[in-house]
Amino acid sequence: MTTGVVLLAGAIARLREAGIDDPARDARILLAHALGVDRSRLTLVMHDDVTSDQAGAFERAIEARVARQPVAQIVGQRAFYGRDFIVTPDVLDPRPDTELLVDLALSAPFNKVLDLGTGSGCILLSLLAERPATTGQGVDLSEAALDVARQNANQLGVQDRVTFFEGNWFAPLEAASRFDLIVSNPPYITQDEMQELSPEVRTWEPHMALTPGGDGLDAYRVITQAAPNHLAVDGRMLLEIGHLQGPAVSALCRSAGFSDVTVHQDLAGKDRVVAASGFQRA
Repeated sequence: MTTGVVLLAGAIARLREAGIDDPARDARILLAHALGVDRSRLTLVMHDDVTSDQAGAFERAIEARVARQPVAQIVGQRAFYGRDFIVTPDVLDPRPDTELLVDLALSAPFNKVLDLGTGSGCILLSLLAERPATTGQGVDLSEAALDVARQNANQLGVQDRVTFFEGNWFAPLEAASRFDLIVSNPPYITQDEMQELSPEVRTWEPHMALTPGGDGLDAYRVITQAAPNHLAVDGRMLLEIGHLQGPAVSALCRSAGFSDVTVHQDLAGKDRVVAASGFQRA
């Protein structure tokens, strides 16, 4: 038998040698997962003997991390906006930067929300969980991603207030459908930038959710032009962007008829969300 302390020390050394940015943090998360304890309790059980099954589970987790699989995929979940979301290789790993979009969405009232490219559902389902009187619809081109979103909806207890559609952006929606709020974190990484991504992202996350190819703006061209047809009076649109895309996406919003367009920065001071409203129908 061995203890968690011994396993942790060896794992940190292996992850450090593999070039993992924060080997101690990742090793602790994976050890807590293998032991089946909350991370906050890990210190309390570190000196206990570890069973062979637990040691085997930890070894497999460390091997996966050495192969640069993201920690969230290994443990199967990621915390986002105060809640745990199921994560698989079929969806993007929810990022802390995306919480800004949720904050902005919650800064004004809405009753009905549409999430384009919903993925894990982290944006849409967080909004529904925060606003119990609201309903929402989520669209994604990947049926596998929608399966994850449905599981997350059930886990959060909002499944009765959300409907998911498989398809390309607005295509699966009824022509007459209108929303107070449209949100999206679409694929926006340029083709050139894909090669610069970390192995965790480039190898393990779905490319369809990362890049449309080319200049990275294709999704915004489609969304900005079609959104006015699905916005209620005084409706809003919030789009997550790459940090260099603020001017281009803002211009697309204005060209589509939005009069109030603002770029919001994340905690690092980088452009992260474009907010558009004030669309005037002829």
